[in-house]
Amino acid sequence: MKIETSTASCPAGTIKLFTITNASGASVTLSSLGAGIVSLTAPDAEGKLADVVLGYKDPASYLNDGPCAGKIPGRYANRIGHGTFSLRGKEYHLEINNGPNALHGGTDGFQNRLWDAAAVSDDTVEFTLHSPDGDAGYPGNLMVKASYKWTDDCTLTLNITATTDAPTVVNLTNHAYFNLDGEDAGSVLGHELKLSAPSYLVADVNLLPTGELDPVEGTPMDFLDFNTLGSRINADFPALKFGNGYDTCFAAEDYATEPHKMRTLAVLRSPRSRRTLTVESTQPGIQVYTGNWLSGCPESISGHAYADYDGVALECQHFPDSPNHPEFPTTELLPDGKYDETIIFKFATY
Repeated sequence: MKIETSTASCPAGTIKLFTITNASGASVTLSSLGAGIVSLTAPDAEGKLADVVLGYKDPASYLNDGPCAGKIPGRYANRIGHGTFSLRGKEYHLEINNGPNALHGGTDGFQNRLWDAAAVSDDTVEFTLHSPDGDAGYPGNLMVKASYKWTDDCTLTLNITATTDAPTVVNLTNHAYFNLDGEDAGSVLGHELKLSAPSYLVADVNLLPTGELDPVEGTPMDFLDFNTLGSRINADFPALKFGNGYDTCFAAEDYATEPHKMRTLAVLRSPRSRRTLTVESTQPGIQVYTGNWLSGCPESISGHAYADYDGVALECQHFPDSPNHPEFPTTELLPDGKYDETIIFKFATY
């Protein structure tokens, strides 16, 4: 295992890049801009390596990109309704940047910050960020650490921790887009997905949860067994119409009875390359987003232009708009507590 470092420039300053390569030559490249994954090479069934994460040719293109490619959005990933929530009797107002809602912490969210970064061993890189009290409207000084570890069996483990000096809300994830045929291979709608999620969060036309959880069985949201992403994506179904495809949070089977349990949430596989991606997490939900608005993104690493549905994001997280839904798992973080969540991406073949 070895780590190589480099730098690049962007309007926010100097980006630090870290490439961790394992014994088989498979690698992951991480960026201090948004504490992001910008490249990940994994072998297919014939042993051929390809980059299976969508990324941009110019490292500076990750700054303020619409898709939030590969990065950690925050302080609150996903949507908060009308940019407003109440905490301990006080109302807080956030930037409205997605229809009528606040999304991913606003235009200057964690995904668009330069994090402090350092390689702490030959297989692990740590990123840290201080978010001051009042940052983007959120209360409390928040200290965040994101640690990525890459192994010889092509497993990438992301552990995210955070502490605060005042009550606040936190929801953090990674927003990588995967294409198991290679980042320049075109549509992922032929990929097959299986979710350990018997229910999904019903959302309105602005993709804001209504508070209801509906069973997936008998609907186009049913991935309890493997189904191709494209087989029902054009169905006459509200969630698919509202999102121009899948952009839905699915609830883990036992999220209410076993919080913070490490569980397999998703398995993605490609019949073409015969690569698989297994996603495990301690988070209660997973947002499945089929890259419905990727057209017009910055030039890809391989130099081609992305189109809609060229990648799928599998974002392990707490439920969107949880601060406004006391029936959802809490996203409140207190000074005597610690946010501590893990996401594991395991790449293999079949």
